[in-house]
Amino acid sequence: MWDFSIGKTFKLMMHTLPFLGLRLLVYFGVALGYVLVTGMGAGMGYGLAALSGPGTQSSAAVWGGIIGFGVFGVFMYWAREYLLYLVKAGHIAILVILLDGQTLPQGTSQIRYGSEAVKARFAQTSILFAMDQLIKGVIKALTGLVRGALSIVSLPGAQQLSGILHAFLRVAVGFVDEVILARTIRTASTNPWVTAKDSVILYGQNYKVMLKNAAWVAAMVYLFSFLVFLIMLAPASLVVYWMPGAWSAGAFVFALLFAWSIKAALLEPFAITCLMDVYFKTIEGQQPDQEWEARLEQMSGKFRALKEQAHDAMRAAGKAPGDLEQTTTSQTS
Repeated sequence: MWDFSIGKTFKLMMHTLPFLGLRLLVYFGVALGYVLVTGMGAGMGYGLAALSGPGTQSSAAVWGGIIGFGVFGVFMYWAREYLLYLVKAGHIAILVILLDGQTLPQGTSQIRYGSEAVKARFAQTSILFAMDQLIKGVIKALTGLVRGALSIVSLPGAQQLSGILHAFLRVAVGFVDEVILARTIRTASTNPWVTAKDSVILYGQNYKVMLKNAAWVAAMVYLFSFLVFLIMLAPASLVVYWMPGAWSAGAFVFALLFAWSIKAALLEPFAITCLMDVYFKTIEGQQPDQEWEARLEQMSGKFRALKEQAHDAMRAAGKAPGDLEQTTTSQTS
């Protein structure tokens, strides 16, 4: 089945309660922001329509709510890199320390310590975010290997199974980019681009093990997310009841938002911790394989961009690109 321990993961999670509290505060705040701005948009639409005469208030309230929802969505799109930098990466840094059996310094704020660990590797949010996007692209390309393997099977329904599995794995790998970032933090590297490149190669070498566990984790996370969604339908319906106009779809949308906030705050760090544990144990003692590096370079433009960033970082540090392999060896040993 899977190669991680659920009990061990829960224990580690309990040691990061300050970060879990921060995540709950942030992501529930985001969900609440969507509700409030959508409600304001619906109220403004309803009020403006009332000035032009009866009969149009309901539709105006709906369109006002849609516009408000969209405006807040645009704001969150631009804020996503700061959430990664300030919330997710800091939590990962603490989880890495705990997974390695280390303890945090006494009298130090967990949130501050995690944030400082991230800033020591990534001076700017844009660097971490750009790296994260490249890693996601490479990991998505790796899922194509599974679909390609199924595409040559001539069994009935193999093509349909391939499509379903590929779609599921695309969801599952949503947790994997942060596992790669975790190794970048773990190695205490002075060149995170080189470490990220190596980490992606090591992931590729072990993609069967990692994708299998990612699939199990994704199934667990989305099962619990669905249960949370059902629970949240009742309070979401109450919120919609107090909004002006006909907003019958609002309960469904708001329940999804609140379920997403629970998933992002509590279930995602659980998933990432499980996969970090598997990844670190699987790659222990391994070196990045040059054949896999060439394979990734051929299949993914994102990997080529990641490798170019690593070369640029080496040049900026005053080292020749040929020193990249030597740096790789020293970091993984």
